Amino acid sequence: MDPVLLSIVIGALVALLVIGIGVGVGVSRRRALERTPQRPEVGPGEASGTSTDTLERPEGGVAVEERLDKPEAPRTRLRRLRERLAGQNNLLARGLLNLLSGGTVTEETWDAFEETLITSDLGVAPTMELTEKLRTRFKVEGVNQPEDARRILREELVALVDPTMDRSLNTARQGENPAVVMVVGVNGAGKTTTVGKLARVLVAEDRDVLLGAADTFRAAAADQLETWGSRVGVATVRGAEGADPASVAFEAVRAGVEQEVDCVIVDTAGRLHTKTGLMDELGKVKRVIEKKAPVTEVLLVIDATTGQNGLTQARIFREVVDVTGIVLTKLDGSAKGGIIVQVQRELGVPVKLVGLGEGADDLAPFEAEGFVDALLG
Repeated sequence: MDPVLLSIVIGALVALLVIGIGVGVGVSRRRALERTPQRPEVGPGEASGTSTDTLERPEGGVAVEERLDKPEAPRTRLRRLRERLAGQNNLLARGLLNLLSGGTVTEETWDAFEETLITSDLGVAPTMELTEKLRTRFKVEGVNQPEDARRILREELVALVDPTMDRSLNTARQGENPAVVMVVGVNGAGKTTTVGKLARVLVAEDRDVLLGAADTFRAAAADQLETWGSRVGVATVRGAEGADPASVAFEAVRAGVEQEVDCVIVDTAGRLHTKTGLMDELGKVKRVIEKKAPVTEVLLVIDATTGQNGLTQARIFREVVDVTGIVLTKLDGSAKGGIIVQVQRELGVPVKLVGLGEGADDLAPFEAEGFVDALLG
């Protein structure tokens, strides 16, 4: 063979071999990542929403570096959010102590007190109940000092928010099945963001989590959810745009069972509670999921700034999917904290989580006493 032609043939074979090796390594790396999602270990006392861990994994002889967020631990985020709530310019926080600590409490004082409560979305019945209890205690105990007024007001507000309600999240593995959490709510309430933030809470508690992107009608929803998950090493199961939401939710739970994760969180499409067909579809998603594993938690996300409209939403969703807990987002700025009492009173459903900001770790478990202390400053 001609030497020139021979050298060309040898060069081509070498190039093909190099390309083949490169493709093989790339495929094996991708498959390994898909097969073994990992995340950094986060101790219960660690808290840093911005710091990252570096993971190095040998895959096909190649070291892969992956930087993941280290979510803030529940204890520290709860303390930080309580401090933030105390600093908010909240109508309820501004009015109550000023009225009751100003010296002689007259009928005009009580009228103004009731008005403050009602405009804070507490509702007429709880307002009348609280006012009557305070009137009685002030009279019987002879309150004439601001510190006495504050103590009694705190005790009655805590009782109204009800610290006896079970606010625990059922996110622990159930025998051979993962816990399954459905997150529901109307458009714009912050469901997808809440799912992402909840995943961070569970990762900080050392739980293995899988996300299901069952909001297939909003093009950016699955991408947004995948981004949230990737920041803490949590995988997302998604379908094609416009796919059947129930099918995607089922596949997410099936994958969770096979991978033996602790918890699967399913994001659903934003539903207008006035649209019967969409609400029926939400019920279908829950029924289909339960063919594979029980739904252990149904969290209804409510924008706290919607006030009374949020209560209407809660009633309808409760009828369709048996809501087990409320997540109140945007409980800052113009939000009126009285909606917490209204939702719990009328539905018997506890507020379990609250969001107080735009940060990735601005979601924390709700505590009745901590909430009241923050309101009263």
